[in-house]
Amino acid sequence: MHYDIVVIGGGAGGLELAARLGRKLGRRAGRERVLLIDRSVFHIWKPSLHEVAAGTLDAHQEGLSYMILARRNHFSFTLGDLVDFDAAGRSLSLAELLDDDGRVLVPARTVSFTRAVLALGSGSNHFGTPGAESAWVLEQTADAERFRRHLLGAFTRAAFSERRQLGIAIVGGGATGVELSAELLEAHAVLQEGFGAEQRFRLDITLVEAAPRILSALPEKISKQATRALERKGVRVLPGTAVTEVRPDRLVTADGEIEADIIVWAAGIKAAATNAGYGLATNRLNQFIVDDHLRTSAPDVYALGDCAQCPWGERSVPARAQAAHQQAAYLARALLAALRERSVDKPYVYRDFGSLVSLGEKRGVGSLMGGLGGPNFFVEGLVAKLAYMSLHLDHHRAILGIGNTLVLALARLLQRRVSGRLKLH
Repeated sequence: MHYDIVVIGGGAGGLELAARLGRKLGRRAGRERVLLIDRSVFHIWKPSLHEVAAGTLDAHQEGLSYMILARRNHFSFTLGDLVDFDAAGRSLSLAELLDDDGRVLVPARTVSFTRAVLALGSGSNHFGTPGAESAWVLEQTADAERFRRHLLGAFTRAAFSERRQLGIAIVGGGATGVELSAELLEAHAVLQEGFGAEQRFRLDITLVEAAPRILSALPEKISKQATRALERKGVRVLPGTAVTEVRPDRLVTADGEIEADIIVWAAGIKAAATNAGYGLATNRLNQFIVDDHLRTSAPDVYALGDCAQCPWGERSVPARAQAAHQQAAYLARALLAALRERSVDKPYVYRDFGSLVSLGEKRGVGSLMGGLGGPNFFVEGLVAKLAYMSLHLDHHRAILGIGNTLVLALARLLQRRVSGRLKLH
């Protein structure tokens, strides 16, 4: 099969790009000309994976079917896992998919294209740390779901053990590590309210960061606010602590050992090693090197989001959801112009609108900028949390429209009021 535009990866940027292209091209033309490929059948906004992992967000209620999104936004979707990409031949290969019994569910396929967009996302960077591959990660929805099941089992064992204590160590004090710490405490608090006194247990969370402070990529004021908030909640925050080895029941650092029943690795990102085998220029993190038009080293092949290294002055565009959102909007205009045999001379320029970090159901910290109050406009508490939630809703608006987003938000609010925040099954 052949498509004018193939988008590989249905994350925040890839899905928004396919939806924008499909809607602009129209009901019939969009489906015939635009194809989205992803290894999953439903979409979860990646910044919310820490909520899925803690059980405070139900992935099956939050998840949006790619097939339904394709129908509503007038693009085509196919389930597949990329195994080969031939930029010169303008084709790609998808692996066969097997069912639970090992039988072929979907055969291997080849797709040809006129233009392709790589939106493959990224994974964890273990920095060569021995044993780090054995720790839990939150790279995909499946990772978060597996962790949630393991966590609930650990909660149950702790509640009925003599020790009545559970220790969790999180390596990495970036947004994922900080938000996961806060969400685990929320889950534990909800669970404790339903337990009898004889089943309540203590949850000890240790957040380990090699840099001098957590959230080191964000303004220092945000870092200090987040540290104080976590410590007030009982989290042990250890900045300036490099992990030298991960063992099944502990972390080894230069300052000693940290015992833990569960270890999560949330330190740094790195794109898939297979990216380096596609004949495109990549960096040491396996990201595709793109120019200020998001073009890779091959003609008519683009990349966006976490899998791309895009210039931003003397730096690179940070791996954030807002960057993928902006890049999707830019590429939609550029690719639509290309279909009409025109060109977009204006380069992509990243605009930093600030950073927001969730610290639980009604708390957050962050800064807003880019015309929203200047670089020194800081927000915290419920205001920051509401602003954080608005980012999620804006992503839904881009793929569902305003009306459907409002209906979906109301339905989930009512469902939470009835069933509660914590998914215990």
